[in-house]
Amino acid sequence: MSSKNNQLSGNGALKRQLSPLNVWALAFGCVIGWGSFINPGKKFLPNSGVAGTAIAMVLGALVMIVIAFSYAYMVPKYPKAGGEFTFTKNCFGKNAAFLCGWFLVVAYLTNVPMNSTAIGLIVDGLDGTADILKFGFHYTIAGFEIYMGEMMLAMAILLLFGYLNIIGVKKAGIVQTVLSSLLILCVFTLCIAGLVSAKAKGINMEPIWGFDKKVAMAAGATTANIDGFAHKGTAGIMSAILATFAIAPWAYVGFDAIPQAAEEFNFSFKKVSFIMMVAIVFGCFVYTSNNTVAAAALENWPDRVMAGDWVLLIAAEELLGTFGKVLIGVGVSCAVLSGIMGFYLASSRLMYSMSRDGYLPAWFGQVDARYGTPKNAMIFCIIVSLSGPILGREALGWFVDMSAIGASIGYFFTCASTLVTARKDGDGTGFLKSMAGIGVAFSAAFMVLQLIPIPGLSGVHFGKESYYMLIVWVAMGLVFYGMQRGKFVTK
Repeated sequence: MSSKNNQLSGNGALKRQLSPLNVWALAFGCVIGWGSFINPGKKFLPNSGVAGTAIAMVLGALVMIVIAFSYAYMVPKYPKAGGEFTFTKNCFGKNAAFLCGWFLVVAYLTNVPMNSTAIGLIVDGLDGTADILKFGFHYTIAGFEIYMGEMMLAMAILLLFGYLNIIGVKKAGIVQTVLSSLLILCVFTLCIAGLVSAKAKGINMEPIWGFDKKVAMAAGATTANIDGFAHKGTAGIMSAILATFAIAPWAYVGFDAIPQAAEEFNFSFKKVSFIMMVAIVFGCFVYTSNNTVAAAALENWPDRVMAGDWVLLIAAEELLGTFGKVLIGVGVSCAVLSGIMGFYLASSRLMYSMSRDGYLPAWFGQVDARYGTPKNAMIFCIIVSLSGPILGREALGWFVDMSAIGASIGYFFTCASTLVTARKDGDGTGFLKSMAGIGVAFSAAFMVLQLIPIPGLSGVHFGKESYYMLIVWVAMGLVFYGMQRGKFVTK
């Protein structure tokens, strides 16, 4: 790197302060956010049911583990902040690196406002009829009212956790570890309650492949006659599985946040693959367990889904009473806060790395002299994230789609970079090359499922608003590309 770019990269280097437990907490906290607690009723059960969601999540976890082998190979090769962006830059050059980095930014950064929009929903579900946050001026976006009280709380949390990331990665790592540990404890407790309680029954899980929510609601269907709207037959079951499998890159995005903090590890890179796999397996368990418990504990979950209720919260209260409600409150709060913390870290490190190599303006690459963190990149992430509370909870689905396509592109380039590097260095095993090849194929398949409507498969591809957001993000990327392309550094 030239002396000019060294000067632009900031006032110092990132500090090595993250332990293996901190890094596991970073990955797991990113993988599990609001979606594992709220999406059973909003997305998973109607789209895929219990069986479809379980199959999709297990298949998604297996694909992510396959892809994780490529990350474990590439991180020791390029142990720098930036992860996939750095891999792509060294293997495919400037233009591909910018494309990969720009879409990774959206994959990570959209998860912060996504989690923040769930804060109001959490409080609204836990406070019963009190509506303690529904005060002050309010307005409506896509049919959902947004109140000043909800915005104030969400924005305060975004500012607080952004500040924690600025004042030191070690402090952020400790907070992340506590939040992730509490999260997994809450989910295990709820799972055990579902296994031992007589209120949780297999018959309650019908229809196990989900149902056509839009058509059922238009027809005024209820749980009693929901079978007429259930996903059936080969096409129906495939649609049920693929509707959730297509968003697996979003569901598991976060295990790949580990390379973003590679310059801050205080341990051997040999532990990276194990940490990633444990985070993925734990994530799969949380998604599958929460979704299954939500259906098993409620005889009328289809009615609850169509009414827009928080299905998992009602199920937990049915199983454990007030303690169940507290359990969900603690668990989802830890999931949201750990997601905000983790994706703040991943987003800021990625933008720092891109700036250091000239792909973003130098301002993003400045490191705070006192705390050793990319302060300016964090400030930008905070500002962008404040859009979440303003847009409200209906934006959740749009953010999911944007994160999923960004993650898919990152996975594609990482696996492709593995094939290139293994061939160039001559140290890749046949197993590694096979895993990388499979990872390339699945990453491409994810992009096709997300972007291209396929006849006969409903609920799989982007929604209209997501396409609009994608166009805006591409346009912004072209502006930055035009500004910076003459400053790109390849090595």
